[in-house]
Amino acid sequence: MSGFIKRLVGKMKTVSAGNSIGNKMDSVYVNWTKEQLIRRIAELENANKQHPDEPQHTEENKKRKLPRKEVIKTKTKIAQKKFDFSRHNTRLIALRFAYLGWNYNGLAIQKEYTPLPTVEGIILEAMNKCKLVPSLVLQEYKFSRCGRTDKGVSAMNQVISLKVRSNLTNEEQLDSANDCREISYVRVLNQLLPDDIRISAVCLRPPPDFDARFSCVHRHYKYVFNGKNLNIDKMSKAASYFLGENDFRNFCKLDGSKQITNFKRTMLSSKILPLSDTFYCFDLIGSAFLWHQVRCMMAILFLAGQELEEPEMVLRLLDIEKTPQRPIYDMADDIPLLLYDCEFPQLEWQETAVDDCKSIRVTTATEALTLHYGLKAMVSNIFKDVLPTADTNNFTKTIINLGDGKGKIVGNYVKLKDRSVMESVEAVNDKYSKRRSKKTK
Repeated sequence: MSGFIKRLVGKMKTVSAGNSIGNKMDSVYVNWTKEQLIRRIAELENANKQHPDEPQHTEENKKRKLPRKEVIKTKTKIAQKKFDFSRHNTRLIALRFAYLGWNYNGLAIQKEYTPLPTVEGIILEAMNKCKLVPSLVLQEYKFSRCGRTDKGVSAMNQVISLKVRSNLTNEEQLDSANDCREISYVRVLNQLLPDDIRISAVCLRPPPDFDARFSCVHRHYKYVFNGKNLNIDKMSKAASYFLGENDFRNFCKLDGSKQITNFKRTMLSSKILPLSDTFYCFDLIGSAFLWHQVRCMMAILFLAGQELEEPEMVLRLLDIEKTPQRPIYDMADDIPLLLYDCEFPQLEWQETAVDDCKSIRVTTATEALTLHYGLKAMVSNIFKDVLPTADTNNFTKTIINLGDGKGKIVGNYVKLKDRSVMESVEAVNDKYSKRRSKKTK
């Protein structure tokens, strides 16, 4: 706006040099401030605006002899009646679903703005749209999630539990014979959700005290990776050291806001399994996990597979007396990680009916999505084959495998035992407590 004002004043001065009108304008405007000029321009613009119902007095309109006022007939928009949730019954259900995580900012809905939508945010918006839940406030309908996944991470059998609107009375909900009269939760939601988020099953009668988080017996993760140039035997040996109960503070990201002091978690299974001729997965089952735990574990397995560290480095990092603070190292990439399954006792899942004509559209959409990514992979392979390799440029450097296909280039590899360490658990928790106490004062 300041540039516009300067040009306007300049024009006024130019006019003032050529005629008497310009002299008058110059005397009026030349000493005005920028704010006064802006206010005057706004007044002139408003004065030139005609009432929308009045015809514009152009030469064309004069020839047409428009009437003084043209009446436009419009239909009165009927106000939509607000949905009254208090007039409907509710029931506690569990939903099992899958999603591809690379288009989302993680699973959990966030209070703050996120650059990408969250999976829960998309699901709850769909539920709210079809009037299954009254709002996006989780506390209003006993919402709980099984395992929280971070940005980029996918899930094949994630589970949430919550109270939703029901077509049945409380007594009718107890009898499975009435299930055919209940809302088809799977079908309704899949019609509203994007193709990379799919509801696979619903449990209509979980135990009364069921909670998706606390009722889960164990979580099953898989981390997919290319085994090229990796010593799979050493990775398998390193993975076996994770079994049992251990303190995993050196295999996670510390979070002072949670004030965690117990980092012991139990791993029930820890293996390297083949998926194809070239691809493998780190197959891990545990009762519970810490923040970024699997990606940190995988980072150390990659170092063992590249023979940059011995498999016994896992034992050293699990020994809190020998290694009380985590050495600084990069986590494995998020894209290859997926929450493969969540195990619950006494849950009767109802899947989408095979003969449901509307389920055909869902299946087709999923297959189309798979084909879409498959075509991209094929084109990428052709791209790789027709271009000359540039690997020779890095022959003197070490590329640390992070599972993303690119890795991290380093000059000279430094052993974990010789690296700087991160802050201790006590220091992280104490720093957060002090910062929080300052805010509350």
